[in-house]
Amino acid sequence: MLNNVEKMMQEPKNQLYPLFQIVLVAPEIPQNTGNIGRLAVNAECRLHLIKPISFSFEDKYLRRAGMDYWPHVDCKIHEDWESFAAYAGDTPMYFFSTKHYPCFWDCPMEKGAFLIFGSESRGLPPELHEKYKSRFYTIPMPGEFNRSLNLANSVSIAVYEGLRRIRNLL
Repeated sequence: MLNNVEKMMQEPKNQLYPLFQIVLVAPEIPQNTGNIGRLAVNAECRLHLIKPISFSFEDKYLRRAGMDYWPHVDCKIHEDWESFAAYAGDTPMYFFSTKHYPCFWDCPMEKGAFLIFGSESRGLPPELHEKYKSRFYTIPMPGEFNRSLNLANSVSIAVYEGLRRIRNLL
């Protein structure tokens, strides 16, 4: 049974052509997802969440981070990677990882592309790294201790780099 937030997220929005489509695979931290939902509204993006999701949509931290933006988030929930991939079809997909891949500055990021991020503790599953290796990119971290960036920050960096590139369409 869907709770009120999940029902609201399933309602169609007026956003036929999002600028980018943010994808979170197995998100774990509600505050990150809340902040990313807020980013999605402000950047005219669609948010896709691929199960499993490690928190409830009634979580107070999710609601606090997303504030009053949740009614406006264009969000789709997918049962698993396979159902998401079928939904995505031939739309370009770009994956972001802390592994040693080409820099995201070389990522095409066309309008409407899927920008895909893994869970906070595990990143993206190894099978996605294998299957889509040529579509993986990393955000540079030149600091001496550079294990990873916060997920919401990484999504923001990628989305705003994409917006910079398509600024003539805005």
